[in-house]
Amino acid sequence: MKLVIQIPCYNEAEHLPATIADLPTRIDGIDEIAILVIDDGSTDGTAAVAESLGATVVRHTKNRGLAAAFMTGIHTALAMDADIIVNTDADNQYRGECIGNLIRPILEKGADMVVGVRPITEIAHFSWGKKLLQRIGSAVVRLASGTQVEDAPSGFRAFSREAALRINVFSDYSYTLETIIECGLKNLVVATVPVSVNQPARPSRLFRSTFSYIFRSVTTIGRIFLVYRSFRFLAVTGGTVFSAGFILGIRFIYYFVRGEGDGHVQSLILSAVLIIAGFQMFLIGIVTDLLAANRKMLEEIQYIQRKAALTQHHEDSARRP
Repeated sequence: MKLVIQIPCYNEAEHLPATIADLPTRIDGIDEIAILVIDDGSTDGTAAVAESLGATVVRHTKNRGLAAAFMTGIHTALAMDADIIVNTDADNQYRGECIGNLIRPILEKGADMVVGVRPITEIAHFSWGKKLLQRIGSAVVRLASGTQVEDAPSGFRAFSREAALRINVFSDYSYTLETIIECGLKNLVVATVPVSVNQPARPSRLFRSTFSYIFRSVTTIGRIFLVYRSFRFLAVTGGTVFSAGFILGIRFIYYFVRGEGDGHVQSLILSAVLIIAGFQMFLIGIVTDLLAANRKMLEEIQYIQRKAALTQHHEDSARRP
């Protein structure tokens, strides 16, 4: 059983030694542990530091963002014949000693993906706004995915090989919310375990301010609903808009019957606009639902191709002297 611990990095030469030193070298049930560093276009010598620490390094020629670095790590870890992949942050936010507990549900065949749940209420450097948004975002992800993940933005997580083969991330911002929803919708078992965190080594680079964090997170959550729950989202929204227009139309008819319709023409116009808009949203929802079905078929074909390519890679490696 091989475990690959992947660490997406961007200019982390200063913090990477402490992060790698904190990782476990032995775990019960694991025969081999490999460390994979994804250098996302760093300019501070991150790759050289990683190589000096014994890590396998794959590099992006320019900074492509956390989500792209995460997916590069997943594909590379699979090519390294990983049975389990753990993703952790380069700034040593998560304690390496927790990795054993993080992968335990996968080792016991009880989960395909495991998310490390941080003690959010106890983290002093998290603002109240970030804590609130974390709760709201996690609740939305639970609703969209059908899972029970309490800390959806946590980047400390483990994947079985099967889950890794099925993952696709379309966001260029982060992978955390999208991967949970994907696994939930693909009937992969998502589990959680409590994990500990270290004191922050530096401010987060994912957002410049709390406002930026809120804006990006809300945008990501909205996009998730449009991509993965498009029919439900548009049907509910369209139904609400249609109903508002219908009520305004009934209101106009009431006044029209009483002979007072001339003073409520604006209601009639708004009613027509809302009814048309609501109906169009519902129709768009049907179209997007058909597109979602097509996407599922394409993802299944992609999964089969990935699995075949991985098998071929292993066979070619076995033939080499």
